Amino acid sequence: MTTTTASETWRPPPEFAAQLRELYGLDCPPLWGTPRRPEWPSLGPQACKVMRALGFEPMPWQRYVLDVGLEIDPATGLFAHREVGLSVPRQQGKTQQILALMTHRIAAWQRQNVVYAAQTRGMARQRWEDEFLVTLEGSDLARRIRARKSNGNEAILWTRTRSKLGITANTEKAGHGPALDLGVIDEAFAHEDDRLEQAFSPAMLTRPMAQLWWASAGGTEKSVWLNKKRAAGREVIEALWAGGPRPSVAYFEWFAPDDLPRDDPATWAATLPALGHTVTEAVIRSELEKLDPGEFDRAYLNRTRKAAPPSDPNVPKAAWPGLADERSRPGAELALAVEVSQDRTTSTIAMAGLRPDGRVHLEVIDRRAGTDWVVPAVVRLRQLHDPVAVAISAAGSPSSSLIDDLVAAGVRAPEGDEKEHPLPGHLVVMRTGDMVEASGQMADAMTQGTVRHIDQAPLTAAVNGAMTRPVGDAWVLDRRKSLADVSPLVAAVQARWALLTRGPLVRDDYDVLDSIY
Repeated sequence: MTTTTASETWRPPPEFAAQLRELYGLDCPPLWGTPRRPEWPSLGPQACKVMRALGFEPMPWQRYVLDVGLEIDPATGLFAHREVGLSVPRQQGKTQQILALMTHRIAAWQRQNVVYAAQTRGMARQRWEDEFLVTLEGSDLARRIRARKSNGNEAILWTRTRSKLGITANTEKAGHGPALDLGVIDEAFAHEDDRLEQAFSPAMLTRPMAQLWWASAGGTEKSVWLNKKRAAGREVIEALWAGGPRPSVAYFEWFAPDDLPRDDPATWAATLPALGHTVTEAVIRSELEKLDPGEFDRAYLNRTRKAAPPSDPNVPKAAWPGLADERSRPGAELALAVEVSQDRTTSTIAMAGLRPDGRVHLEVIDRRAGTDWVVPAVVRLRQLHDPVAVAISAAGSPSSSLIDDLVAAGVRAPEGDEKEHPLPGHLVVMRTGDMVEASGQMADAMTQGTVRHIDQAPLTAAVNGAMTRPVGDAWVLDRRKSLADVSPLVAAVQARWALLTRGPLVRDDYDVLDSIY
């Protein structure tokens, strides 16, 4: 069966990628990115000239970000964006771009105050001295600057404009003092609160061309400020493409959704904009081999690294990876199941199919937002695949609201004598006792290796985040306590149980008919 699971991640319209390819030759567009307004002037090309003078040839993605980030509103003559956010994987050229941005600012305007911040003041000082200053002193721009290295008073001074590039600490007092023209918060993943932004913002109020730039690869669950900024940036871009107003915030994020495999070069090509320029596949593969998966995902796929979930002894999560088989396919006999997430934002249709070797193939075959699509999809799948049964949870579960609609659409429960001799496609309404039985059987099947799956992200995430609650001396999956949306696993549990309990009854019924005719 062909999997039809849609990615849960929003995608920009195709014209966005077409624009970036046409304007910049960029074949790796961000998943969330502010589009360029070609009719608006930009100081991006001047920043790119500075970058070349520093010894770096701007890559397509850097030219795009600088062009958009430094757009000028023709009506006001001011920068169109007061804030620019950049979330990009490691080793993509972020540091060189930031240096070009800051150098352009101190070179182009009189008496500018530019402040750079990193994880700590010590880290900012190290990058300022070992990378920024060393690069400037080794470039064609060396004769235009002088450096002040005294501790606490560090600055790179552009002699003609009397503008300076300094550093600051990650404290509430950072940015206090002179007005601030450009504030750069680098390595934003290390900032656990917004104290630095709150310190910078008041110092920018009186500066009409002031900008705040922040940049980072993915962080962890403790990266509160970065995660908040990423969520806000995504909302801004999605609203923009939905026809909303053009915001004063520009945002760019390269990111690999969880359904893209980390070891696939196609995933890297869609996520790493420097691939083929300053980074090779061989280097990324080497990083994959030496880093643990969570750290590789954070650094090179820009995913947020999450803490390992607490273990639930009832769910044999450790067995799940060994049950993956990308070539697994179901046989002709299969069952479907429907489940809705606890918050009703997402619905899942899962399938369990009997393989020729006797194992049970598990698969999420459709998963989308909302619930309005579920009944038509079940009707269509029922017509296409003639399942032995369609399972759904009884009253009290999120999916039980769909029972009446399924019945009205012809997916009804067996009645009378049909209970002993059910027809294919009958609705199976699973009650608490059924779920207890089905949950325990699934745990045994995982331990004994009698199920197989194709390592789909929603199902694997549900297994890893699954928690249980007691029912008497047994247990069932707990939708509320689980650390992920467990509905894909609940649906798989139901589909497997329906396949193994209803399949024999349907087969026996056909055997009786065969003997008569």
